Amino acid sequence: MKLKSLMAASILALGANGALAADDVTIQLKWVTQAQFAGYYVALENGYYSDADLNVTVLPGGPDIAPTQVIAGGGADVVVEWMPAALAAREKGLPLVNIAQPFASSGLMLTCWGDVGISSPADLKDRTLGVWFFGNEYPFLSWMSQLGIDTDGKDANGVEVLKQGFNVDPLLQRQADCISTMTYNEYWQVIDSGVGADDLVTFKYEDQGVATLEDGLYVLEDNLSDAAFVDKMTRFVAASMQGWKWAEENPEAAANIVLEYDETGAQTEKHQVRMMGEIAKLTAGSNGALNPADYERTVATLLGGGSDPVITKAPEGAWTHAITDAALK
Repeated sequence: MKLKSLMAASILALGANGALAADDVTIQLKWVTQAQFAGYYVALENGYYSDADLNVTVLPGGPDIAPTQVIAGGGADVVVEWMPAALAAREKGLPLVNIAQPFASSGLMLTCWGDVGISSPADLKDRTLGVWFFGNEYPFLSWMSQLGIDTDGKDANGVEVLKQGFNVDPLLQRQADCISTMTYNEYWQVIDSGVGADDLVTFKYEDQGVATLEDGLYVLEDNLSDAAFVDKMTRFVAASMQGWKWAEENPEAAANIVLEYDETGAQTEKHQVRMMGEIAKLTAGSNGALNPADYERTVATLLGGGSDPVITKAPEGAWTHAITDAALK
C-alpha cells in the first residue's frame, strides 16, 4: 500500500476518535509563504487537515521572525525549524523536541564566484563569505571549525564573515566571494540575475559531509505529556505528510496552491514551480519519521565546533518517534 494511502487511513481512524469540534493547531513557518512549505498549504487547501478534525492556522515567517521565540512565547503549537537552531535553543533552556522530519536532505550550500580562484574548501581562507544569522549560521560555523578556518577575520588562516541579508546582493555586487544559498531559492536568484552556472562554484553541505537537518517539526517537550496534544499532533503530522507526498507528485499544482496563500503577491509562478521541483528532491524518501543516523550526524557536526561549538554536549530527549509511529501505523 502506498504511503499516502496509509496516511489517509491513519487520518480517518484518528479523526473518528476526535472531538466533535475541530482542534486548533497553529504552525509557525521558518520563512515567508513559498514552496519550501508546500506540504502544509496543500494539506490546508486539499482538506487533509479538516478531514483530520483540525483547524490549522499557518503563520508565515520572515527576516524578523524566529520560530524558537514564537513557540517560547506561546504563539504556536508547532514550528518549522532547522535542527542546529533547535538544539542550540534546547541547550539554552528552551526544551524543543523534533516530532517529525519531512525533509530528508539539506538544501544549504555556499555559492562562489568562479573567477576568484576558489575550487575547493581549502581555498575559502582569506575570503569574505556571506552567512545568514538568526540561527542559520550554526552549520557554517561548524563547517569552518572542522576545516580549521577561523571566522574572526580575513587572513591566511581565516575568513571575514559578512552578515548576509536574505538576498544575493553581496555576491552580485562583489562584496563577498561566496554567499549562503539554498538549492531551491537563492541559487536560482543568482542565475535569474543573468549569471551563468559555469561562472559559479558551489559547495553543497551534503557533499561536504557537514549537512544538518532542516525544516523539521518541533514542539515544546512539556506538551508531549498531554495525551490530547499528542493526539492532535499525530493527526497534524499524518495530514501534513499526506500534503507533502501530494506536493511531490504534483509540483506545479502544489506551487499554484502556495501562490494562492501568498498574501504579499511577491512570488511568481515560474520561481515557485522551480522551487517545488527542488524541494521535492529534499523531501523524497521521507515518510516524516526522523532518521536517527541523520540526527547523530547533525549532532556530531554541531559538536565538532572546536573551541566554540554550537552545542557543548550531546542532547538528551531532543527527538521522538512517538508521533510519527502513531501517525503512520
